[in-house]
Amino acid sequence: MKAMPQNVTQKILARHLVEGDPAKDAEIGIRIDQTLTQDATGTMAYLQFESMGVPRVRNELAVSYVDHNTVQIGFENADDHDFLASVARKYGIVYSKAGNGICHQLHLERFGKPGTTLLGSDSHTPTGGGIGQIAIGAGGIDIAVAMAGGAFHIPTPKVRAIVLTGRLRRGVSAKDVILKVLERFGTKGNVGWIFEYTGPGVATLDVPSRATITNMGAELGVTTSVFPSDVVTRQFLAAQGRARDFTPLAADRGATYDDVFRVDLSKIEPLAAAPHSPGNIVTVRSMKGTRVNQVMIGSCTNSSYRDIRTVAQILKGHHVAPDVEVGIACGSRQVVNMLAADGSLAILIKAGCRILENACGFCIGAHMSPATDAVSLRTNNRNFEGRSGTKSAKVYLVSPETAAASALAGTFTASAGTRAVPAPRRFPVDDAMFLYRDTAGKGVRGARIVRGPNIAPVPKGEQLVADLKGVCAIKVGDKITTDHIMPAGARLKFRSNVPAYAKFVFEPCDPGFHDTCLANRAKGLANLIVAGESYGQGSSREHAALCPMYLGVKAVIAKSIERIHRANLINFGIVPFVFEDPADYGCIAAGDPIAIPGIRRAVETDGVATLVVRGKAIRVRTSLSDRERHLILCGGLLASLK
Repeated sequence: MKAMPQNVTQKILARHLVEGDPAKDAEIGIRIDQTLTQDATGTMAYLQFESMGVPRVRNELAVSYVDHNTVQIGFENADDHDFLASVARKYGIVYSKAGNGICHQLHLERFGKPGTTLLGSDSHTPTGGGIGQIAIGAGGIDIAVAMAGGAFHIPTPKVRAIVLTGRLRRGVSAKDVILKVLERFGTKGNVGWIFEYTGPGVATLDVPSRATITNMGAELGVTTSVFPSDVVTRQFLAAQGRARDFTPLAADRGATYDDVFRVDLSKIEPLAAAPHSPGNIVTVRSMKGTRVNQVMIGSCTNSSYRDIRTVAQILKGHHVAPDVEVGIACGSRQVVNMLAADGSLAILIKAGCRILENACGFCIGAHMSPATDAVSLRTNNRNFEGRSGTKSAKVYLVSPETAAASALAGTFTASAGTRAVPAPRRFPVDDAMFLYRDTAGKGVRGARIVRGPNIAPVPKGEQLVADLKGVCAIKVGDKITTDHIMPAGARLKFRSNVPAYAKFVFEPCDPGFHDTCLANRAKGLANLIVAGESYGQGSSREHAALCPMYLGVKAVIAKSIERIHRANLINFGIVPFVFEDPADYGCIAAGDPIAIPGIRRAVETDGVATLVVRGKAIRVRTSLSDRERHLILCGGLLASLK
């Protein structure tokens, strides 16, 4: 029998399928070839991996990157880096030192392979889709399972074809393409989808441009995004000295999709995401003349040689406006070396730019926070309120071209464009800051793990009770991000110490949440969270579920919950309920007693439960696979393993 035509997504998933049938089952399990972690999430992932008792990593490649908390204020970050390095040596993980670069840019350059699967403890892991990987962001505990050789589970995805035609005009780039897609599909309602880019316009985009698009596809809420692997991919890998890693990959003629969206690249104009959402799209033209106080260029979305070299070409012979602060964060040492060699670095310095470390830095609010009420143009991927470190700042997401032009003008300005930066024939490869490559996959038996005083044991979950009596510990609105739940910036240094980090749960929304939870627990009551639409947007940080679990949160009741956060809730034994009637959200207030009689029975059966709130019965529902049901009943993934 002749095989049915397959798209790129179906081909990769079929080759990695270990559980379930995409044609029949709501959930499938796939084999993971590569994993990556970063220091803000990796410490907990490796503590969880340790607890599994596995002597070494069992997947093809595991890489531990240090790129988030590289500013050493206090001992916590440095101690965690020592812990990460020692774990890497013992268990057979490649370790990327602080200063080497940002995980997504580095992995694209040095490790990513077309046709493989990549699971990362960072929501922007889909960057790997730019070279034809199925690359997915997940919670740290899922990474630990994958490193131990276990499958990763996802809902059987729907696949939407984004058909690209035409060619981008000067002054317009890949950032504008993904902003155009966000304009159409928004930041919610895309759970369970994979976006696959296809069409003749794909050939006009280099790999860094494709990676920008798949990187910021995370803001759509999709499982991942993917491009085909073609001659452009082959040239990129060959220039990185990795020609043997190339595999051609394209959709079969006649392959079908669940939906199709067409984009004519030639008709896209410079765009921006206005405060405070990546889905709040406006044209740069409509913002013309708006004063700009700060411009930040780089981050994992736009920190490639192509992007920073383009900025240098626009700034050459000019100086940034005197009242504008400009910072540049390249994605890797490789990019910095290339800019130094071709004179671009000198151009940027002469133009008045501050050269920042090759790290996430300003994107996560770890430094370079804007002034009060400032307008900050940034090339990163998120502009959630307060994420920059300044709650009153107005952060706009733009392309490197728009950022550079606006830095010169001092006002919102589109770039007139410059000549395209040609794809390098050969990149200067220097892997000296990747440690333990010789022991990758093997590890060093008996190696000592370094543990500073900030490293705390992983809390244990508890079995789900038969009947739940609790309190609405907090009620929040729509689009609550994981930054709202677990603040980043200066608080991230507590990531390996759950009791310490838990003091800051919901700090931006209710600084008293921690104390409220402890008071309820002392009365023998469970803590419940009530939320609106798209709860848990943003970062994959599992602490947004782990710390609430530690504080006695047993269920989230929301209008809708985003994919990664929903998975994290289940992994830590928290029931993810949604209202059958969204209007019932208005019937609950913070502090209300809530009873859920028969909650365990509901999870064991059809997932339908009834909340009793001030005498009113409210129906809620959770749709769980058999695997998810088992995890919640046990009290989470680690509890189920034990």
